[in-house]
Amino acid sequence: MRVLIIEDERPAAARLEKLLLEYSASAIVLDKIDSVKNAINWFHSAVDKPELIFMDIQLADGISFEIFEHVEVPAPVIFTTAFDEYALKAFKVNSIDYLLKPIDEEELADAIDKWKNLVDSKVDEHKALDQISSAMNMLTNKHKSRFIVKVGEHIKSIATGDILYFFSRDKASYCHTREGKNYILDHPLEKLEGMLDPQMFFRINRKYIISHESFTDIISYSNSRLRIVLQGIDDEDVIVSRDRVNDFKVWLDT
Repeated sequence: MRVLIIEDERPAAARLEKLLLEYSASAIVLDKIDSVKNAINWFHSAVDKPELIFMDIQLADGISFEIFEHVEVPAPVIFTTAFDEYALKAFKVNSIDYLLKPIDEEELADAIDKWKNLVDSKVDEHKALDQISSAMNMLTNKHKSRFIVKVGEHIKSIATGDILYFFSRDKASYCHTREGKNYILDHPLEKLEGMLDPQMFFRINRKYIISHESFTDIISYSNSRLRIVLQGIDDEDVIVSRDRVNDFKVWLDT
């Protein structure tokens, strides 16, 4: 099978390619694409057409559903996503398959087997794409309500409302909960920012996204900036950058 992967997180794309080759040694990954723009360009210029596409919902430069608005996608799609269970119901209702990150080997095999059955039954691909569009409308305005994290060998689901702030450290992203615990996340802050309700969370700088309940003090700082004293962390670098101060004050007042 000829496969196209549209995924902006390199580790996730590499893992998916590895699982595909484990599923079938004859699988061919035509390309790995990291953005809406590059995907549109690829479909315009590609000679080889994929038989199956794996597509992350939220890419670095937008929602992957935008691709369908610009080009005809020539193959069935299996989405990879970090959206919560409520949003995923859109896919089930519309008979569109999905894989919840981190991708499980057995679930991947089941999704591919489902695709094979659809191909064998000669399902109308145009109808399937219409169903994707319908799912898009249900998903694009949905903010993430839970995050799945790993705790050793265990999986834990954390409600977004229980998270005080998100931060990056040593090229990894974490959330800090009301219980005072930190959990590593699969997404960079750039991607997390788009998943969160902007009324609940504000990105103060490149290292922190905070909630209204995350801080104990706000202090005037040099060059018209603000320093935030966060709960559970001793970091002098929690600074609202000067170009974000006005927006931050508006956010505080909402």
